[in-house]
Amino acid sequence: MATLNMKNMKGADAGTLEVMDAVFSIEPNVNAIRQTYLTWAANQRQGTHSTKTRGMVSGGGKKPFKQKGTGRARQGTSRAPYMPGGAIIFGPQPRDYRQKVNRKVTSLGFKSQLSDLRIKDSIIVLDAIKFDAPKTKDFVTMLAALKAESCRVLLLVNGDEENVYKSAQNLPNVVIARVEALSIYDLLVCDRLIASADSIKKLEERIA
Repeated sequence: MATLNMKNMKGADAGTLEVMDAVFSIEPNVNAIRQTYLTWAANQRQGTHSTKTRGMVSGGGKKPFKQKGTGRARQGTSRAPYMPGGAIIFGPQPRDYRQKVNRKVTSLGFKSQLSDLRIKDSIIVLDAIKFDAPKTKDFVTMLAALKAESCRVLLLVNGDEENVYKSAQNLPNVVIARVEALSIYDLLVCDRLIASADSIKKLEERIA
C-alpha cells in the first residue's frame, strides 16, 4: 500500500499512514477530472435568470401615436422590443443547468486529483487536529510549522470541530471542508491539503 508521511501540529514527524493505492496512487486521468469539475460547476448555477418577453410586459395596448402624418414609422405598441421600456428578444429564461455524470467517473476524478496531489507532495497528514480554544494565532502558528502559511490551504475535517472552524474562518487563504461535502473544485484550487489521519480514512471510505 502507498504511504503518507504524518506530522504533528508542531511540524515534527509522527510516523506514516498507509493509504489505499486505488485512491492515492493511480495514474491521474485528466479527462475524468475535467468532466467531474464541469458537472460540479454546472450544478452550482441557480438558473433563476429571467427577462420579460412581449407576452409578459404590461401595457402597450394603445398605439403610441397615430398611423399617418407624423413622419415616423408606424407603431402598434410601445412595448415592442426596440422601444424604450419594451420587451426583450430571446432573453434568458429560468432553466435547469444540472448535469449528470456517472458515479464511476466522479470517483475516478477524485482519485485522480488526490493522486496528483500526492505525486506533488501536497498532502499533509496530521496525527490529530485539536485546539483547546478558538484562536487564529495558534492556527497561523501551525501553518508556519507545516510551511504552509503562504499557500492556499484546504483543511479537511471530519465532523463538527468548532474550535478548528473558528480558528481558521478569518484566514483568507484557508478553506475548511467536511469530508462528506468535499468537492472537486476544493481539491483543484488548493496548494496544500491538510487533514487528520481520521479524515483521510473517512475520505477513502467515501471515494473507494
